[in-house]
Amino acid sequence: MALGCHAAKADDASALKDTSKSGIALSNSYAGNTWRQQMLRVWQAAAQQAIDGHIIAKTKIVNADASAPQQASQIENLILEGWNSIVLDAASPTALNGSIEDACKQGITVVVFDSLATAPCAYKVAYDYVEAGRIPARFIVQQLHGKGNVLVVRGMPGTQVDVDEFQGAQEVFKENPGIKVVGTVNGQWTESVANKEVAGILPSLPKVDAVIGQGGDSVGTYQAFKAAGRPIPLITLGTRQEELALWEKLDKATPGGYATEASSSVPGVSSIAFWVAQQIVAGRKVPNVVKVSLLQISKADLATWLKVTPVGAVASPVYSKEWTIDLLKSIAANTAPPPSPGPTQNK
Repeated sequence: MALGCHAAKADDASALKDTSKSGIALSNSYAGNTWRQQMLRVWQAAAQQAIDGHIIAKTKIVNADASAPQQASQIENLILEGWNSIVLDAASPTALNGSIEDACKQGITVVVFDSLATAPCAYKVAYDYVEAGRIPARFIVQQLHGKGNVLVVRGMPGTQVDVDEFQGAQEVFKENPGIKVVGTVNGQWTESVANKEVAGILPSLPKVDAVIGQGGDSVGTYQAFKAAGRPIPLITLGTRQEELALWEKLDKATPGGYATEASSSVPGVSSIAFWVAQQIVAGRKVPNVVKVSLLQISKADLATWLKVTPVGAVASPVYSKEWTIDLLKSIAANTAPPPSPGPTQNK
């Protein structure tokens, strides 16, 4: 398995270095929806725990306004400030690579997560977002028995997440020629944007049997259909509280129940990225790609997740240092990853 450019030779905890004087910064491309805002809170909580425990000395968060040039400039500033590690949720898979390489050349550990960059020297905490696109597409094909009209609501343009999820959905639909994509809009993972974009395209569309989104867009999509007086189609969901509440509402109002699926990456992944960065700075051997699993919520688990996910939050486990170390050890040993921490109260 390939190792990142700063990997150490030893994996024994007794050989790890003291990181109590180190600093780990987060460069985030976009903070305009509930997922990203919760992701930032999780990061801050993990970093504060590490500071209080004298594991690191300091942290910092900088946010770009969905602008790759702005994020690249912020990374260059973080390099000049001398951070030991820079962790990124990237605005572009390629536009930040120059700045990332600059950081690596200065001996700074770079970890990218969620929306990835492709710089070879960066460690990657990675979801399989192509599979994330396949999951709801397969569900739609199954529910429509391979025939029907589908509206596609994409995410933030230019991000690797959107490119990968769209690719995964397209792969499934191309294998099922009875599925016809009748329209595509960019909902930007945000309910208000999805509402506006779906409302704008609806008058030009024939009957829509299903809508596939990427999470954070389903409530806005539902509202657009309702306002237009159109029948509510099958709408796939993310794992935000308002999306799960919509599922519960539609399920109660629909004879026989409302069939859909909810799946997503989780904002708690920022805690994995934080602890991966800390462990690399400490000298632990870490693979270049650390794979994590998507959260999938079944109807049987819906009530449990709703109970622990407050309004305005996203269903998400939060991952500890110990859990992350167990994950890294499982990857090194090629064994099953540790069980997810499960539903966690978000505050």
